[in-house]
Amino acid sequence: MLEEFRLPLAVTAGAILGLGCVLLAHAVRNGRSDTLEGATPQRRRLSSRTSKRRAQQLLAGALAGVVILAVTRWIVLAVVLGALVAFWDRVFGGARHERAAIARIEGLAGWIEALRDTIAGAVGLEQAIPATSVNAAPSIRPSLNLLVDRLRVREPLPDALMKFSEDLDDPSADLVVAALILNARLRGPGLREVLTALATSARDELDVRRRVESSRRSTRRSVQVVVGVIGGVAALLVVFNGEYVKPYSTVEGQAVLAGVLVVFGLSVFWLRSLSGVAEPERFLINPGMAGPDV
Repeated sequence: MLEEFRLPLAVTAGAILGLGCVLLAHAVRNGRSDTLEGATPQRRRLSSRTSKRRAQQLLAGALAGVVILAVTRWIVLAVVLGALVAFWDRVFGGARHERAAIARIEGLAGWIEALRDTIAGAVGLEQAIPATSVNAAPSIRPSLNLLVDRLRVREPLPDALMKFSEDLDDPSADLVVAALILNARLRGPGLREVLTALATSARDELDVRRRVESSRRSTRRSVQVVVGVIGGVAALLVVFNGEYVKPYSTVEGQAVLAGVLVVFGLSVFWLRSLSGVAEPERFLINPGMAGPDV
């Protein structure tokens, strides 16, 4: 029986491993460099880290597929679970991104309030921004430091603020940056009142997003528990009760298994969509930062 499956298993394992190596080489070589020619250094570093993480996930998915295929000899299961490992963050991720967005909004609200209070002392934006960057929250401090560095090299304030919005890459930050750009260009009164309104709006948004995140955390946990329990039971059956799952070793069994996994995957993605947050599109976009194809 084992001799009958040895050659197909070897061929399939080699194909999966080769595909993983090709995807790994493609991710390392290309990444997102074709769309980052005009991007800021911070975004280039972030893209580089993202590309490396994706490459590692693709390699882990390929290795997981080979191991599962060697243990179970089920091609369908090896392909599906290998893809699950490779794209784990896209299937079950979202919580970390949402926490980072909440921390960014909280830091932005605190910086707006500090900027408002500093401007109240009859200080201009060029002096107030460096003064408030020292005690800014860690979530926005790197972007603020870049903004301060641009101002120190005498870059025009509107251009520096536009790059600051690109560094933050957040729809909520666009409102603040747009108000600062208008004031930098027109030098009109009322900036303190505008910053007060923006700080209040940011605090309100922060409160809403915290409540939403708290309510959806249970949904994410439910998805992870359901997937973990089902995967654990299936793994125990495969390892300790091979006779029970032996019908899945046939061609018909693999077809049935593929149908079951498709339905299960659709259910997981549906639950995942319930725990996601749809963010509005950014409106403050510099055409020069979008790359050569725009």
